Amino acid sequence: MDRFKLSRRTLLKATGATACSASLPFSVSAKETTSESLVKSFYNSLSVKQKKVMAFPWDHKKRSYISNNWDVVDPDYYSVGEFYDSSQQKLIFNIFKGLLSADGVKNYSIQMKDDAGGFDKFTCAVFGDPSTDKFEWVFTGRHLTLRADGNSIANASFGGPFFYGHAPKFREAANHPGNVWWHQAVLANELYKSLDSTQKKAALLDDAPGDHRNSAKLRTEGFQGLKASSMTVEQKAKLEKTINSLLASYRKTDVDEALAYLKSQGGLDALHVAFYEEDDLGDYKVWDRWRIEGPGFVWYYRGSPHVHSWVNIGSIS
Repeated sequence: MDRFKLSRRTLLKATGATACSASLPFSVSAKETTSESLVKSFYNSLSVKQKKVMAFPWDHKKRSYISNNWDVVDPDYYSVGEFYDSSQQKLIFNIFKGLLSADGVKNYSIQMKDDAGGFDKFTCAVFGDPSTDKFEWVFTGRHLTLRADGNSIANASFGGPFFYGHAPKFREAANHPGNVWWHQAVLANELYKSLDSTQKKAALLDDAPGDHRNSAKLRTEGFQGLKASSMTVEQKAKLEKTINSLLASYRKTDVDEALAYLKSQGGLDALHVAFYEEDDLGDYKVWDRWRIEGPGFVWYYRGSPHVHSWVNIGSIS
């Protein structure tokens, strides 16, 4: 019997929370809509000049690109704050907001302000034609790549691989003060501390994987670390709690799709968890770098010198 069942308590709590409006560039509308429907409205609002800059064909190579620090168009001329009028900026913000839970909006907004100066410094593009069933909106900048695809991308949740990070300071202190994503690593390390000596030996490795877009590539084999099927019930609960925290920043439809892919490819028991001794900030064995990976699932958290996270969840069948 498949024991894998992720609790929705954390996700529902996050979705029902109220975002801190002081950190946001616009007030948040209470109107129920989807990011994809707003992409259509946004696309229809674009001038011919704007479309020439940031509307790309579906098969353009930039659509599936991912990096820790990149812009889909030139940020010096075509950022949210420079290239769009106020009504378009509000549409862009509400597309972004619709991809996230309330806590996700709050954390990403803090990250964007710290890392780049604010939401208006980021860039976006549309691939394909939103009047059809095949299009994708991509939002990019320092430590951020998010996507809205309306399920245009087969076998992928979140519209494909995405990235998030944060650097309140380039080389952070061991306890990562002010980093909005460090709580995720705290939970992962609680799992590590619960392992017995044999499990720790399997889970803890010397060298971390590379920090580049291939870090988000899905694999069918060669996973590192301790397999979740060898964990106790209590340890699996800690792994589940960590995954809940990782997913809690995102909208329910994307989370449900990600969990469905995970369950269809073996569930929790098919995952492996690895921790890496490399660049342990403070040298106090609270691991800054770790990865959860299995068939159709990779979440690589590289927390030193600051947080970079590479994510990809889908189907490899």
